Amino acid sequence: MAESAPLDALWDRFAGARIFDLAQPLEHGMPVSPNHPGYKMALQRRHGDMVRADGGSASNEMMLLGGHTGTHIDALCHVSHQGRLFGGHDASAAQVGGRFKVLGVETIPLMFCRGVVLDIAGLHGVPVLAPGTPITAHDLERACERQRVEVRAGDAVLIRCGWPDHWKDPETFVGHHHGVPGPDESAAAWLCDRKIRVTGAETIAYECIYPERGHALLPVHRMLLVEHGIHIIEVLNLSGLVKEGIHEFLFVVTPLKVVGATGVPVRPVAVVG
Repeated sequence: MAESAPLDALWDRFAGARIFDLAQPLEHGMPVSPNHPGYKMALQRRHGDMVRADGGSASNEMMLLGGHTGTHIDALCHVSHQGRLFGGHDASAAQVGGRFKVLGVETIPLMFCRGVVLDIAGLHGVPVLAPGTPITAHDLERACERQRVEVRAGDAVLIRCGWPDHWKDPETFVGHHHGVPGPDESAAAWLCDRKIRVTGAETIAYECIYPERGHALLPVHRMLLVEHGIHIIEVLNLSGLVKEGIHEFLFVVTPLKVVGATGVPVRPVAVVG
């Protein structure tokens, strides 16, 4: 009985917790970056194609998607700068053989940490930020003050701009013509200074994408992934958390161990006591 007491205490602590799903669904026609493969799923075998002697039947599917499709996490090998990955690894040498020898998805640690959502749309009094709006270090500071939260070392910091409102409009969501709101270099520097563990946002690219520029330059990716080793999660849906007025939570994400990959779809959750 004594041996089970710690487990019982842990269960009692979380038994009444609420869990918020922070991922978008993988579905046909969903918004996908022009830099990455889209999403396809089809039934490979249908019920009735093969029926067992007892009348049972099974169905399965074939899925085709890129590692950066839908809600996903970036491995540190995803971006290089001047031929180098995080830690100074030679990018060309690391990718010989069709998969990365270092810094692949399988090296991303399981994340079970404090999470903070900074509601920048709410800070500006709008449901969704306008396309091409930069989110600055000053915005992050003001959001912390408004929400009375502190960003600490080892945190997961998630940034809300309201972009899931455009999920059913792929052209607007991708934002090639009109742009997409997102963190600028000052915001990235602010996060790096605080030595956070991971950061995420609701858009396809964790960047401010200005109108007609597309993904020509991605300086925030360089700063986070290459220079500081901070993982990025994109295409989150933070609407449920903010609607409930929740700004701090237990953040959990467990990426699949896809060896040598640059990214993988994930289903992060926020746990609130």
